[in-house]
Amino acid sequence: MSLLNYERKQLVMKYIRLASLIFLLIQLQPALAHPPGLSSTDITVKPDGLDVKVTFAGQDIEAFVTMDTDGDADVTDAELEAAKPHVANYVASELKILLDGTETKANTTNKVSFDKQNNTTIELNFPDTPKESIGIESKLLDKLPADHKEYVTVKDAAGRELGKKMLTPKANTLEIDLNTNAAPTVTENHSTSPFVDFLKLGVEHILTGYDHLLFLFSLLVVTRSFWPAIKIITFFTIAHSITLALAGMNIVDIPSSIVEPLIAATIVYVGLENIVRKDKVTTQQRCILTFFFGLIHGFGFAGVLREMGISSIETGILVPLFSFNLGVELGQITVASVVLPLIWWLHGKEKISRYLVPVGSVLTCLAGGYWLLERTILS
Repeated sequence: MSLLNYERKQLVMKYIRLASLIFLLIQLQPALAHPPGLSSTDITVKPDGLDVKVTFAGQDIEAFVTMDTDGDADVTDAELEAAKPHVANYVASELKILLDGTETKANTTNKVSFDKQNNTTIELNFPDTPKESIGIESKLLDKLPADHKEYVTVKDAAGRELGKKMLTPKANTLEIDLNTNAAPTVTENHSTSPFVDFLKLGVEHILTGYDHLLFLFSLLVVTRSFWPAIKIITFFTIAHSITLALAGMNIVDIPSSIVEPLIAATIVYVGLENIVRKDKVTTQQRCILTFFFGLIHGFGFAGVLREMGISSIETGILVPLFSFNLGVELGQITVASVVLPLIWWLHGKEKISRYLVPVGSVLTCLAGGYWLLERTILS
């Protein structure tokens, strides 16, 4: 065996070992492809009391209230109906409302509903009305994972905003001073604006959204210069911004059970195209493909806002929608600015360049295929 063939064989073996390691990590940590837990609470102050609407992901509530009572791993409509009083009572007991410094309890006439997006909505009514201050403490956050966030908004009966804040397990309270001679003020000194909160959430989502990042990598791995990469990123940005807005404002509603498998399928498709067509794919063709597949990924991004009930107009959709999307773009640009120079540098290495696209695409197909199975057959 010649020295050149030996070096090639060793390089291929290194890529195989790397592929095995990455695939093992994907199997061990499938949840990394999904966003952290999110919820929302909308409070309306009325002359005759408080209306409170709390929205949680179904799995978050299921961790505290048993719904599968017969243990057959299938929650029937009858079991969901039977669980509603328990869900309402549990959430009411974990949401502490202080009116003028005095704790108030919810009425017993509460409603619970389950939607097709796997959200659980609890509607509570409190009989008293505050004159000077409102205090909210979400004790449920202490029992949820550390990365769970709850977006709270408080408005009066006319729709005027009184206060809002993104709650976390470490900062799970909101206090609003209702001064009759001035605009209401949030008295939490360490609270940030919703714009900043959702900006951070968008950055966090893209940095932990490994399925979206892998899709972007599979698109960019074939590029060798600046402008083709910029065009691809731009088309991806435009596409997912369109569907994020449509889904965020409830104009188009596609269940996550359809969107998530489709996202995995886009990863597999691009990986296969890289393997089969190689350098025959033009920038124009890749931009068109990126646009149509980016529409699908936009619905995936919107799932984060739906988990918090942000698609409801009561929460004020425009600021969260804009700042979340901006955060996604900032995170995307940050990742691209690190990865692209590395891709172009590897393309400049003759021994590595010939294996970069095919090996990277095989890894992409393995990961996308695993997520596709996980979100369909294994779900």
